[in-house]
Amino acid sequence: MDSTSPSSGSPFDMVSGALGRYMPGKGAAAAGSGDEQDDSAARQGADADTAPGRPEQILGAVSLDRDLRITRCNLAAPVFAGVEAVTGKPFVDLLPPWDVPTVTRRLRQVLETGEPHVARVQRLRRGDGSELVVSMSILAAAAPQEGLTVSLIAMARRLHLYAAETAIGTSLDIGETAQSLAESLLAWGDVTAIDLDFAVWTGEVVTGQPQERIRLRRAALVPDRAWPDGYVTPGDDLPGDASRLLSQAIRRDDPAQALVIPDREAIERVLGSPRLVRALVPGDQAVAVACVPLVLDGAPPVVLGVAEVWRRADRPFEDSELFDLQELVARTSHHVDLARQHQREHTQVLALQRRLLPRSGGETIETASVYQPATPDSAGVGGDWVNSFPLPDGRTALVVGDVVGHGLGAAATMGQLSMEARALLSAGLAPDEVLEHLDETVSLLDDAESGLAAGYSALGSTCCIAVYDPVSHRVALASAGHLPPVLMPPGGPAAPVAVRPHPGLGAEFALREPYGVYAFAAPPGSLLALYTDGLVEDPALSIDEGIGRLADAVSTVHPWDSLQQAARRLVSVLAPAHRRDDVTLLLARMIGYRKGDTATWRLPARGDAAARARTLVSALLGQWRIRDNTRDSVLLVVDELVANAVRFSEGPLTVRLIRTGHGLLCEVGDTGNGRPRLGRGGPLDDGGRGLYVVHGLTTRWGVRWTDTGKVVWASVAR
Repeated sequence: MDSTSPSSGSPFDMVSGALGRYMPGKGAAAAGSGDEQDDSAARQGADADTAPGRPEQILGAVSLDRDLRITRCNLAAPVFAGVEAVTGKPFVDLLPPWDVPTVTRRLRQVLETGEPHVARVQRLRRGDGSELVVSMSILAAAAPQEGLTVSLIAMARRLHLYAAETAIGTSLDIGETAQSLAESLLAWGDVTAIDLDFAVWTGEVVTGQPQERIRLRRAALVPDRAWPDGYVTPGDDLPGDASRLLSQAIRRDDPAQALVIPDREAIERVLGSPRLVRALVPGDQAVAVACVPLVLDGAPPVVLGVAEVWRRADRPFEDSELFDLQELVARTSHHVDLARQHQREHTQVLALQRRLLPRSGGETIETASVYQPATPDSAGVGGDWVNSFPLPDGRTALVVGDVVGHGLGAAATMGQLSMEARALLSAGLAPDEVLEHLDETVSLLDDAESGLAAGYSALGSTCCIAVYDPVSHRVALASAGHLPPVLMPPGGPAAPVAVRPHPGLGAEFALREPYGVYAFAAPPGSLLALYTDGLVEDPALSIDEGIGRLADAVSTVHPWDSLQQAARRLVSVLAPAHRRDDVTLLLARMIGYRKGDTATWRLPARGDAAARARTLVSALLGQWRIRDNTRDSVLLVVDELVANAVRFSEGPLTVRLIRTGHGLLCEVGDTGNGRPRLGRGGPLDDGGRGLYVVHGLTTRWGVRWTDTGKVVWASVAR
């Protein structure tokens, strides 16, 4: 069966085959020549379509060989008059010079991949120097032919309005929306530009009443070419006086009207300065401009910006053209506003996301993180988050989580869980206890009133919490349904941490189990990688293979490598080419305290424990050459903490002193479960006065809970 038969091949093959039959026989030198029968048919079609009462023919077609030269063409329709398509000449000879690189790249891309490039708004040069705007589609030639088939549809005004509105509404990116509008307006001019209110560009709220001077930013400019110095290009702010154009284009009480400046002399008179002329007028030739405001209907109307259409002065704007321009801009203004609202949400979500990313490590740990959303729009910004922060008692918390879903709902839940985890860890709770609280929070967020009724559910979110002790060089870790971290000891190689799987947060009550805490050694120089599933999930691999690839990649990180560069390299190597989920990675290199900066003593809980602790600590402070006033403060704090532990607990005491970069950290551990609190005793009541002494001599103090009791810590500045 013929490969171009409508009953076989892809739709594009059928279209390409139909276009091939539409063109004259091989060897035609130009439109309307070549095979007599085909030529006659083409002329008859053109004559029929241009007969009274029939619509004008707007379709043309060109065949190209693999060198992108014209082999056949049918541009017989009167609308293509002056477009000189000559057999053997490069197709790009029909294009304006500034479009040649882009179109050449598209042509070769279709040749290599076979995937069509459809409905590109393109300009063709005529012999008299004017240009014709067409919708150009590039298809691979139907078998047995080789090369390309290029269809050209002259953009009839009403057809163009419909096609333009459809194209402009396909993106929620404000830059892409402005670019689509500028490309559509090119059918009426030689250069088009979209200038938006800065508040619209950044996604802020726009007011109904425009100000006297509106800050405008150029959002789009077509065609893409090299512009002279001083000319405003996309991303640049227009000079302040340029808002004069917008203020004149807007009628406060009437529907927005286009403002037409018919020639260069009038433009220079309106702009008033050579600097503004250089910034706004695209070229030295005589030009005219139509400025059409982008306005949302309302009382009063909301001004979003202005569209500029520039053309040669010898082609004045007709009333029908201005009507079409205003209609297109009016139809698409709401797309610009939707993109503005989307930009606002996108900015809010990313601000929250970045707020949760680690800022830097500390003196006992070095951290680096990478976060990449699945897509650049806010719909792709999900609930992946990582955080690392020092705890008040000198340890460091590393947290990674993956909240179900994308967008603002997931980001809000992510922020709530992240802040709650930080507060609970800073209050001294162990990782497993923190996860229990987060589990309850997710369940509460998903109740009928605040969760499902709002159209969002966080059930099944995951979280992993690791707490690094820089003195013992150990990590305590708890996980709620999260993938296991990867640990590389100083000698390597890296391997996943053995963590027993646990249901995600918010599981049904009957399925809930106690969270386990897994402790493992992390000597100085160890590297710990925490991540979300977007980094290791690949449709071509099992999840275990993906984690194995991550472990192999972490093994290549050398101790002298920059941690941030290493994190970026790992993500670039491991992240799937076509991501369906966010990618998040946190690397932590353990440093810890030097052995000479810490000391630990175990004392019996007896009456002389405080005196014994003062003697041991005093000798160590002398070795460290601590100043006398700091030494006295530390001795008083240790004395009060040990005395308080002997009075309210049983079992042996542990006294630990740590020399940090900013001061001294005193810790006293016991087997009691009571929480020391500052009380308001009477003038003759001695109870609780020791804690007031500690409170006055330290920068911070607090309690953390252990499996065997508690540790009261206090920080003294040097």
